[in-house]
Amino acid sequence: MNQEPALSGKWLELLKEVAPGVNRVLVLVNSENDANLIDLRVIEAAAASFGVQVSSGIVRDAGEIESAIEAIARTPNAGLIVNAGPPMSDRRKLIFALASRYRLPAVYMFRFFTVDGGLLSYGPDTLDMYRRSATYVDRILKGERPSDLPVQAPVKYELVINLNAAKAIGLIVPPTLLARADEVIE
Repeated sequence: MNQEPALSGKWLELLKEVAPGVNRVLVLVNSENDANLIDLRVIEAAAASFGVQVSSGIVRDAGEIESAIEAIARTPNAGLIVNAGPPMSDRRKLIFALASRYRLPAVYMFRFFTVDGGLLSYGPDTLDMYRRSATYVDRILKGERPSDLPVQAPVKYELVINLNAAKAIGLIVPPTLLARADEVIE
């Protein structure tokens, strides 16, 4: 497991922190991905406490991604939360281009989204997860049964901010958020 469902509520919190004026949020979701649907429900449940309206963009391909983002861009004070997995991961450059064109702040789950051009990501440190999984491989190779090993959730999360993406949409990232970031891309 690479995520605790409560993490998706944190994405909404970070979106409001980086862009306090956001009051409409589009969540890009793959309806065939159960984790995406769970994330959407958690975000919807948290929306009222952040004073935002949430809509879901059920997307399966580039055309649906473009249509969903263009629709939310027509409303003022909009932002994006982009789930991981296909087609969002596969079409991330398109998402970045549209977010920039329409000046939409966006939050992503994994660091690679932000490194590739997204505004902000918060999620499990995948390198740490891989390192920790090596201990499981070692234990299995030494004879332990996989079914006897406990399930491990991520223990290390990382906040990454891309100042170039912020500049492209005319956003000034609050210093308090920058101070908490594990990595700032300039």
